[in-house]
Amino acid sequence: MGEQAARRRYRFIKKSVDFIYPKISPEGTEQIPPEAVIFVGNHCQAHGPLVSELRMPVERKTWCASEMMERSQVAEYAYRDFWSQNAKWKQPLYKLLSHAIVPLAVLIFNQAETIPVYRDNRVLSTFRATIQTLEAGKSVVIFPEHDQRYNHILDDFQDHFIDTAKLWYRRTGKRLAFVPMYLCPALRRLCFGAPIRFDPEAPMDHERQRIKTELMDAITAMAEALPRHKVVPYRPQPRKYWHYNRQEEV
Repeated sequence: MGEQAARRRYRFIKKSVDFIYPKISPEGTEQIPPEAVIFVGNHCQAHGPLVSELRMPVERKTWCASEMMERSQVAEYAYRDFWSQNAKWKQPLYKLLSHAIVPLAVLIFNQAETIPVYRDNRVLSTFRATIQTLEAGKSVVIFPEHDQRYNHILDDFQDHFIDTAKLWYRRTGKRLAFVPMYLCPALRRLCFGAPIRFDPEAPMDHERQRIKTELMDAITAMAEALPRHKVVPYRPQPRKYWHYNRQEEV
């Protein structure tokens, strides 16, 4: 498929999804700094990437697993990351589905406003593209959850995305801001919290841990402040296992 044809198909898909996907109300936008920042939020299954592409109130690019952009890796990654935890009797169906989505995934994730995230010796290109995006005045959206529970709202965050701040400080002398955000599809809200800024004087290991923890705790606080609702987890699972944002009100 030629590049122009791919762009046309992607625009058609995006407009179609934009038409049917619910509107989301942004809250706390007054806390977003005027410069380019890194937004960090709950993955919320497919909702996070969709909202980043369709409903963010600022120009941005989104970190995307490179495996979802490479034809030879989509099926294995999609099955492992999305569906491998489903009931065993469903797994043959999901294995078939993981192969069926390959052409669509390659089209969408390569044409969307994404930055490929590599887990091999190409990882430097991920940070390079991130810095270039920030230099162009666009923000970056990252969903860093991974398979380790943090609390009733979030899975734990990976933290090496925070190294972007060190590179940014070396390049510009500016302290990069990380803005926590909580996506709540049940209430159709996208909440933004106060920015957390990198401290170039602190040891990098300390900054990774501090910023990661402050982001997770800020997102948790935003979630708990909303009306009672079920939190969409990182991994697909039956709704009966979803947690509420807080205990039943008395």
